[in-house]
Amino acid sequence: MTDGTTAGGPDPQLRPAAGPRLLIGPLLRRVVGGQATVWVETDAPATVRVATTGTAGGSARTFSAFGHHYALVVVDGLAPGSSHRYEVFLDDRRVWPEPDSPYPGSVIRTRRADDDAQPVRLIFGSCRETTQHSTARRLPPDALDAYARRLAGLDPAGGDWPDLLLLLGDQVYADETSPVIRRFLRRRRHRGLPPGAPADQVVSFPEYTRLYLESWRDPEIRWLLSTVPSVMIFDDHEVIDDWNTSAAWRARMRGEPWWPERISSGLASYWVYQHLGNLAPDEVAADPVFRAVTAADDATDVLREFGARVDAEADVAHDPQRWSQVQYQWSFSLDVGRTRVIVLDNRCSRVLRPGARSMLPAGEWAWFTDRAHGRYDHLVVGASLPWLMPPGIHHLESWNERLAESPRRWVAASSEWLRQVLDLEHWAAFRRSFDDLGQLFARVGAGPGHPPPASISMLSGDVHHSYVARAALPGQVRTPVHQLTCSPIHNQVPALMRPLMRLGWWRGPTAALRALARSAGLPRPSVRWRKLDGPYFGNAVSTLLHNGATAEVTLEGTTADGALREVARRQLTDPTVQPAPRPPQQAAGLPQ
Repeated sequence: MTDGTTAGGPDPQLRPAAGPRLLIGPLLRRVVGGQATVWVETDAPATVRVATTGTAGGSARTFSAFGHHYALVVVDGLAPGSSHRYEVFLDDRRVWPEPDSPYPGSVIRTRRADDDAQPVRLIFGSCRETTQHSTARRLPPDALDAYARRLAGLDPAGGDWPDLLLLLGDQVYADETSPVIRRFLRRRRHRGLPPGAPADQVVSFPEYTRLYLESWRDPEIRWLLSTVPSVMIFDDHEVIDDWNTSAAWRARMRGEPWWPERISSGLASYWVYQHLGNLAPDEVAADPVFRAVTAADDATDVLREFGARVDAEADVAHDPQRWSQVQYQWSFSLDVGRTRVIVLDNRCSRVLRPGARSMLPAGEWAWFTDRAHGRYDHLVVGASLPWLMPPGIHHLESWNERLAESPRRWVAASSEWLRQVLDLEHWAAFRRSFDDLGQLFARVGAGPGHPPPASISMLSGDVHHSYVARAALPGQVRTPVHQLTCSPIHNQVPALMRPLMRLGWWRGPTAALRALARSAGLPRPSVRWRKLDGPYFGNAVSTLLHNGATAEVTLEGTTADGALREVARRQLTDPTVQPAPRPPQQAAGLPQ
């Protein structure tokens, strides 16, 4: 692949004399009121300016790290309830849209000033291997490519335009690289860079940049990300398969000579390419990492130290005082109309100490609980890992977690081996967090501190099959609670695994595995759930639509010719039941 970069950064010999080039982007990230953020990577330092067809605009100087150059531009002055076409300039030379592009101009679409009655449309999915022309595998067509082609024919001012794209993990695969990336890595490894690194996996920051260059320059994806706001959260493959499965896993990885650079570079590159754009326009300047990288002439050391420091969270997350000294919160929340969206980190900040395992440290769980209570119509919780798995797999994971903490060494060791071999690391493998999440949803769905929302939806990916499941929670829970899993966008589960995943939903195998969990002293889960749709094993993208008190999810898969077809459509609320009326103003002491 000729992309104008070398291992350490852009190749100046390939840079046009006219000035800096746009390597990746623009990515439209957040749109909040009359503001928006636009992210770019350039091949040289530049002033990046975003101009709309009206008077709105903004500019920012690039910051530099590892020989690469980035900017996040805050656009101000956007009129509410309208679509604004925009252009991107580098040092006053227009670089976007590209000449002769077959796609419509990129737009920033704002919601109405009073958008309480305006529908909310969320697109979500996870697990997107690199573009079809780069992968060595014969995968079904890319669902996000197909969605982009369809969206290109729609009017941004129309009712079908999405408010937000949620990418729920494995946006890139550091440990499963394409032939193009592997050829690049072989040249690097031949020169001994980095020392001892795996031959076919990325390790350093410059190598990570190649993953994003390959994936986000796909023409359909590049246009889609330029015109639909997006938020993202990592899963394991942004770093390595099974990342932070257990304390034993971390101890094993520390023995690899290349691991410190891999984890530091993985987290630093994730912050630059994905997390920075998750911040709202008014949060960007206050972010401590953003302040540090923009203040430095060369932010390489800043990001290298940051990546190493935040990796230490999983070692000290059980100790609130020590955790607070290294903590950086990847989880985030936002409101779109009357929908509250909370996206959780399921990887970096896990508590892994045996006997105290948890998906989130106590301090971050308190933040999550606070954000989950409020006055809104619908609650959406995004996480890379499903909360409600096939019940048989759920019981297997809980049983395994209990035995991995056995005082009998051979039992604990064999259970740890099984955990890592079978990827037994979802919410059920953190049983305390699984139960806590069910209790939180029950409190939110019952009140009485706040009116119960019309729906609660848990959006997830990871498992390479898609399904809809409904939870039955204890107590007087008025709100319907669903698990909505959409995975993969562009990948494929091995054919031999599909029957096993189906078996996980069957009553017979589930009963046997439940008995196995009971033999280890585990109580029955307080939450019960049943599958409503799926499992679907093709590439897919899903739409969650909120309209007043109603919620509906649509799952679409790809056809052989690269179009989308409806696989399932499910009404998540009873349209005859209205949510409880809201008080005219906030009660004292209650968060909104």
